[in-house]
Amino acid sequence: MRTRPVRMARWSARHPWRAIVGWFVFVLLCLGAGIAAGNNPATTKDFWVGEAGRAESTATDGGLQRRPTEHILIRAKSGPLEMDRATAAARDLTPRMDALPEVDSVAPPVRSKDGTALRVTVVMKGAELDARKNVVPLLDRTAQVAAAHPDLIVEETGSPAISKGVNDQRGKDLALSERLSLPVTLVILLIVFGSVVMAGVPLLLALSSIAATMGLAMLASHLMPDPGVGTNMILLMGLAVGVDYTLFYLKREREERSRAAGRLSSEALVELAAATAGRAVVVSGLAVIVCTATLYLATDVIFSSLATGTVLVVAVAVLSSLTVLPALLVKLGHRAERRAANKVARRARRGAPARTEAAAKPENGRIFGALMRPAQRHPAITLCVSVLIMLAVAAPALGLRLVDPGKDTFSRSIPAMQVYDRLTAAYPELLVKHEVVTRSAPEQAPEVRQALTELGRRAQADPLFARTGEPVVRTSADGRISVLELAVPHPAPSDEAITSLDHLRHRYIPTTVGELKAVDVAVSGDVARGQDYVHHERSKLPLVIGFLLLLTFVTTSVAFRSVIVGLLGVVLNLLSAAAAMGALVLVFQGTWAEGLLDFDSLGAIASRVPLFLVVLLFGLSMDYQVFVVSRIKEAMDHGMTAREAVLDGIARSAKVVTSAALVMVTIFAAFVFLHLTEMKQMGFCLAVAVLLDAVVIRMMILPAALLLLGERAWRPLRPSRRRGAGAPSAPAGRPVPHVG
Repeated sequence: MRTRPVRMARWSARHPWRAIVGWFVFVLLCLGAGIAAGNNPATTKDFWVGEAGRAESTATDGGLQRRPTEHILIRAKSGPLEMDRATAAARDLTPRMDALPEVDSVAPPVRSKDGTALRVTVVMKGAELDARKNVVPLLDRTAQVAAAHPDLIVEETGSPAISKGVNDQRGKDLALSERLSLPVTLVILLIVFGSVVMAGVPLLLALSSIAATMGLAMLASHLMPDPGVGTNMILLMGLAVGVDYTLFYLKREREERSRAAGRLSSEALVELAAATAGRAVVVSGLAVIVCTATLYLATDVIFSSLATGTVLVVAVAVLSSLTVLPALLVKLGHRAERRAANKVARRARRGAPARTEAAAKPENGRIFGALMRPAQRHPAITLCVSVLIMLAVAAPALGLRLVDPGKDTFSRSIPAMQVYDRLTAAYPELLVKHEVVTRSAPEQAPEVRQALTELGRRAQADPLFARTGEPVVRTSADGRISVLELAVPHPAPSDEAITSLDHLRHRYIPTTVGELKAVDVAVSGDVARGQDYVHHERSKLPLVIGFLLLLTFVTTSVAFRSVIVGLLGVVLNLLSAAAAMGALVLVFQGTWAEGLLDFDSLGAIASRVPLFLVVLLFGLSMDYQVFVVSRIKEAMDHGMTAREAVLDGIARSAKVVTSAALVMVTIFAAFVFLHLTEMKQMGFCLAVAVLLDAVVIRMMILPAALLLLGERAWRPLRPSRRRGAGAPSAPAGRPVPHVG
C-alpha cells in the first residue's frame, strides 16, 4: 500500500490528459450503467422486523395485509356543518374515486361524533410503499370536489399522502442544504488556497465522485434494495470526504512545491505528495469504509443502504484523489510554471533583477499556536482538563431515550399532516391501530374467531383502547389466518399507546387466543413496528459496537505499527462519539432549544440516529486520526524524537485538518435547517462531533497523550522499514526535499 499510491500518481502525472479523460469517462459509464439498470426500491417485506414483521408476513400470506388508505375529510368553512351539503359532496366524491385504477374501494361516509366532520375512506390498490407515487390522482380528484363545493372544506390525508409530502419536503430540504453548504464550502476553500481555480478542484472532484456513486448505487440496489435514504448519505458524505481528501492532497503538494522552490518538476512534486498524503488518503478511506461496513451487522435495510452509499462514495473519492487529482495538479503546476517563467522573462527584458523564491509561509498562525500551546507546555493538565470537559459534555447521553419516529412526528408544515391533525381530532380512533394476527389449522377457525372476539371485548373495556362497537374479525379464504384490529385514541409515540401494546401482548392475548393450542399469534401496527424496531436495534448494538472497536483497533495498529496508537485511537473515538451524543441528547431530548433550532421535541432521539452516528463518527474520527498521526510518524521516520515528532506533526497538520473540519461542519450543519427532526438530529450531532474531534481531540488530547507516552507509544508490531522508505526518487540531477 506504500508504493501503490505513488505508482498511480506517477502514471497520472506522466499521462495527465489520459487520466483526466479516463476519470470523466468512468463517471459517465457509472451513471449510464446505473440509469440503464434502474433502481431497485425496497418493498414492504424488507422492513419487517421482530414480532410485528412476523405478524405482517402472516397477514400477507392470507391476503389480509395492511392496505394503503386515504381519508377525505369534509368540513364547513364556517359555522356548523350542514350534513346535507356534506353528504352531497361525499356522493360527488365517491364515483370520481371509484373510477380511478389506483382505487380498490370507497367506504360509505362516516360522521364524526361531534357532528363537525364527514369522512370518506378510500382503500388503494398495490403495495404500501408504492402508494405515495400512486396517490397523486386521488389528490387531484379531491381538489376537483373541493372546487365544486366552495362552501365546504374538502381535504385529503392518509399514509400515502403524508409519505408523498415527506418525500417532497425531503427533496426541497436537500436542495436547501446544497444551496447553503456549497457557497460556504467554496468560501472556506478560497481562504485556504487563495485561488478560485484551486478552490474549485475539490468541489469538482467531490461532485463528480457523487455522480459516479449515484450510478454505482443503482447497480448495488439490485443486490441490496434501496429504501430511498442512500442518496441522502451519498450527497452528505460525498461532499464531505471528497473535499477533505482532495484538500489534504492539495495542501501537501503545495507544501512540497514551496519547499522545493522551483528545483523540482510538477511531476516530481505530485509523486512526493502521493508518497505521503496519497497513502494517508488510502488508509483514511479504508478506515471509514471498514467502520461503516459494521452497519451491515445490524441486518436492517435502512442501515445497509446507508452503509452501501457511504462505502461506495468514500471508495470513489479515494480513487479520484489517486488518479485524476494528480493529473489536474500536474496541469495546474505546468500552468503556474509557465506564468512564473513569463514573469521572469518580462523582468529580464526590463533589466530588473530576478526575484528569489519567497520563503514558505508558516504553517500555522496565532490561533493554532494558542490552541496547541497548553498541550505542549502542560500535557498532563491539558489531558485531564480536556478529558473532563468531554466527559461532562457526554454525561447527558446516560439519559438517552429512543423512539421510532412515525407519522405523528413529521413536520406540520406538510399540508397532509395539518389535515391529519384535524382528522384525528374529529376521529381519535384513527390515531393508532393494533393488528392481532393468528395462524392456525383451518378447522380451528371458529374457535380462533371466538377467542379474538373475546380479546377485542376485553381490550375495549380498557380505557387505553377506543370503544368502536363489536370487534370485527377478518379471516382468510382458507380459514388459516385471522386478523383483529383494535383502535387506540392516542398517538403512536405516546406512553399510553405503548402501554396499550404491552397490555395487549402480555395481558389480553395470553388469557384468550394465547390459550389455544397450535395457534401462532403476533401483533403488528404502528406502535408494534416502532417498539420492535427499537428492540431490534438495541439487540444488535453490542455486536456492531464490538466489531467497530475491534476493526478500528486493528486498522490503526497495522497502519502505524503500534498497539498503543491503536488503543489510543479507540479511546479517543469513543470519547468523541460520547461527547457528540451527549450534546445531541442535551439539545434535542428536551424542549429548551425548540425555538432556537425550529423543531418539535420528540422527548427522545430517533431510534436510528445513535447507532448510525456512532459508526459514522468512528469513521470520521479515524479520518483525522490517520492524517495527524501520519504526519507524526513521518517525522519519526526521518529521525526526530517522539516529542519533536508530535509537535512537528501536529503543527504541520493543524491548519489543514481544521480547514477540512470546517468544510465538514458546514455541510453537516446545513442539515440543522431541514424540517425532518431526524435529519436535524443527525446534522447537529455530526457537526458537533467533527468540531470537537478536530479541535479538542486532535489538538489537545491527542498531542498531550502522545507527549506523555513518549517513545512508548511507538513500539512497533514489526520492525519499521528504513527511514525514508516509500518516498519516490527525484529525477536525476534534482534533490529530493525533506518529506516530513
